[in-house]
Amino acid sequence: MLRFKNMPKEPTNSPLNSEVLEAAREMGRNISQTVDSLLADEVKRRNWVQWNEENQAAVTAYNDRTAAHGLALAKYRTWGQALGDGRATPACS
Repeated sequence: MLRFKNMPKEPTNSPLNSEVLEAAREMGRNISQTVDSLLADEVKRRNWVQWNEENQAAVTAYNDRTAAHGLALAKYRTWGQALGDGRATPACS
């Protein structure tokens, strides 16, 4: 998972829609902080999209194996609606 430390800010020159910028200023929004936060969220989101694309084959293979053979240690489970091996959990009193 990506985590961004509180690092020094780097000045950038990004043209923004003047009406949106003015409305944000009128609302008292900190433009730099808002853009920084939204950009960090977008970078994290795209990182997960990329991870999912790169690992899709492995995820599919794992899901197929689990569907065919069940969870590896399911017979040792003691929680949940079912024990994972077809046995129902005893009713709680």
